[in-house]
Order: sequence, then structure tokens, then C-alpha cells
Amino acid sequence: MIIIKCGKCKQKVIKYQKIGAGKVLRCFKERITRYYQVPSEKGLICKCGELLGTDEGKWFQMKQGSFVYTGKVIK
Repeated sequence: MIIIKCGKCKQKVIKYQKIGAGKVLRCFKERITRYYQVPSEKGLICKCGELLGTDEGKWFQMKQGSFVYTGKVIK
């Protein structure tokens, strides 16, 4: 499980089950275990106004450089 935080203000946004090596390009909604911030129609937006990812239906397309994450990735 990893915690995705805003790159600007470091607020927690979602708790996500990341599987495999590599960058976080997409966050599939079925693997999100907890929302710390309520997603809007546009996607994942932090309280500070930073857009972290756009809603693409089954997943959020993450905007690189706008977030950081901590935690352990499942290999």
C-alpha cells in the first residue's frame, strides 16, 4: 500500500494498492482503498487546488510531478 500526497502541500489524497515496479502513471479506482480528499468531476484535486490526476473512467490518469508517495509496493 502506498499513500499518495500532494507535491505542493504534502496533504494525503488517497491510499492505493500499487502492484509492480515502475512509475505511478494510473491509479485504478478498484485498487484505491481510502480517499482522504473527495474526488471531483475533474479528478483528484487537493485542498490547496493542485490537480493530481484526471478522471478517465476506470482510473485516474496521474499528472507527473504533482504528487509524491510513500509506502511499500507489492512486487
